[in-house]
Amino acid sequence: MLMKSLAIAAAAAISATAALAETKTPFTLDWKFEGPSAAYFAAADNGHFAAAGLDVEISAGKGSLDAIPKVATGAFPFGFADINSLVKFLDQNPGAPVTAVMMIYDKPPFAVVGRKSLGVETPKDLEGKVLGAPPPDGAWAQFPPFASANDLDVSAITVEPVGFPTREPMLAEGKVAAVTGFSFSSFLNLVRLGVPEDDISTILMADYGLSLYGNAIIVNTEFAEANPDLVKGFLGAVAAGWKDVIADPAAGAAMVAKRNPAADVDLEAWRLKLAIDDNVATDYVMENGMGGIDAERMEAALAQIGETYEFKSAPDASLYFTDAYLPEGNFALK
Repeated sequence: MLMKSLAIAAAAAISATAALAETKTPFTLDWKFEGPSAAYFAAADNGHFAAAGLDVEISAGKGSLDAIPKVATGAFPFGFADINSLVKFLDQNPGAPVTAVMMIYDKPPFAVVGRKSLGVETPKDLEGKVLGAPPPDGAWAQFPPFASANDLDVSAITVEPVGFPTREPMLAEGKVAAVTGFSFSSFLNLVRLGVPEDDISTILMADYGLSLYGNAIIVNTEFAEANPDLVKGFLGAVAAGWKDVIADPAAGAAMVAKRNPAADVDLEAWRLKLAIDDNVATDYVMENGMGGIDAERMEAALAQIGETYEFKSAPDASLYFTDAYLPEGNFALK
């Protein structure tokens, strides 16, 4: 009995020491807690962060541009942000200590979401219509190259700045004919507002001429240089979280609901599944692993950004993404 008690005490001491040893690691998302956030909650709830010695506090964001300055200033060591917005940020703030280290949305969810009943089914249909766009929105940031790729007359499109909370309600009420947003979020938000599924047109920019990547894990480079093993552990835990929710989206949605009581579990599971199928587990990722990028595609993406954005300095892909913290062959999702 004494030996058993001592063993239990020793195990508890080891557990307590391990908990004390976990490094507090703030992580800021791009948006509020919805289905695609589930992978990070799975990394926490299923012990992947803890196994890497990390105590990760996950914070909601306010848009795809929101996380970049938070990480660049060191307020957060890690964030989740649109890499195309990061490219422009670093061009405008040369030397800022932030870069992407793990691609998550191999195929970006940037979209124009419209209603067929309001005359929007293709990019050209936007001409003569009112487009609702939140200024900090990642999809809106990519609208200029999308418009260029589809030869749109932007002077014929009335752009209405809208807030994130009012974006889909305005479309549901017919106050705008289309909005920019992430495909999985805007679509399901409209469904929740009662818009019939067959009245919603999701124009995914990646299907209409964009070579761009989407959201990636970003890191403060000064922090990463000082803590390379911690960064590698963080990314490994994130990959494990994605594998968990790919295997069981419903469980992932339940983790979201635990943090966001207003969430509809079935709806968030659907949103997560859409993100997995369209943006995360692409053919390229399933073949080449999760986390990395294709150099030629990245160069094409930078050239496409340059069609409508005047770089102050010649773009350099090595400034915006590094695979230094990824395993060889990236993270297998098979």
